[in-house]
Amino acid sequence: MSEKIDVLLYGLGAIGSFYAFILSRSDRVRLTVVARSNYDAVSTKGITIQSENHGEHTFRPYKVVKTPAEASPADYIVCAHKAIDQDKAAAELSPAVQPGRTTIVIIQNGVGNEETFLKQYPENSIISCVTWVGASQSTPGLVKHTKSEDAQIGLFSNPKVNADTEKERLKLFADLLEHGKTRFQVLEDIQRQRWEKVVWNVAWNSITALTMVDTQTWLHSSENAEPFTRQLMREVIQIARGCGVMLNDSLVDELMDKINAMPGIGSSMQTDCKNGRPMEIDVILGFPVRKSRELGIPAPYLEALHVLLRAVDGRIRAAL
Repeated sequence: MSEKIDVLLYGLGAIGSFYAFILSRSDRVRLTVVARSNYDAVSTKGITIQSENHGEHTFRPYKVVKTPAEASPADYIVCAHKAIDQDKAAAELSPAVQPGRTTIVIIQNGVGNEETFLKQYPENSIISCVTWVGASQSTPGLVKHTKSEDAQIGLFSNPKVNADTEKERLKLFADLLEHGKTRFQVLEDIQRQRWEKVVWNVAWNSITALTMVDTQTWLHSSENAEPFTRQLMREVIQIARGCGVMLNDSLVDELMDKINAMPGIGSSMQTDCKNGRPMEIDVILGFPVRKSRELGIPAPYLEALHVLLRAVDGRIRAAL
């Protein structure tokens, strides 16, 4: 029998539950999940996935806990939690992190996410993941998954970890995803993919959250809406280039063509705002804003949206 691989899944929302299902398909994986609002449902009934791609499945993790302090040290920690208060979240994981053994897998929106974990755990390898999975969990423990399913994974290089060790850890995790029959690609330059997605998220997350309309309603709201969106995207592309990620100007047309081929949609940030939950402002807008200032790259549209969203987020947090 192959040696067991201990995996801790932190952040059991819709996306976290989807990847818990994918990883649970391997007999080698011993899966522990950190559940909060859905703890009672998951600990008693397990997790049910209703997927347009994979069918319906109910599975029970090896262990369900309320905090990482209840978990044993893991080979992999999959971070699928909302990228809010990153320092606090990273610190909370410490009981499950064994220096030199644990690989941290970051499945989150935004850019700059890895730096917090690298600072907190300088002896551990990090895998960065960009996911395009459409899923929702309106009932605790019940996840509905659409046909939307893709991901890109790659290493966030840690100079204190042997390069061959990093590659071995990446390959093993990729093998687990492949066994789980999900779509993904392994990339040499995962940061390019992260920045491409943040160009999309900066535009649609912030605009839909501030206006409370869907993407098509926004684009048809005035003759200025599309030029505004395009300029916002161009600002983020310039910042990415300043950070050494050479995005093409044609990305704006590609993303606009993509949104125009879709019906009007909202965003996770809009949903959080509607439901009075803190929003992922820092990793989506805050990090690019800080980089624009450091690099002297003007980004007035981005700056304005960041200021407005922080005010809304402050109101939400004050009401909690």
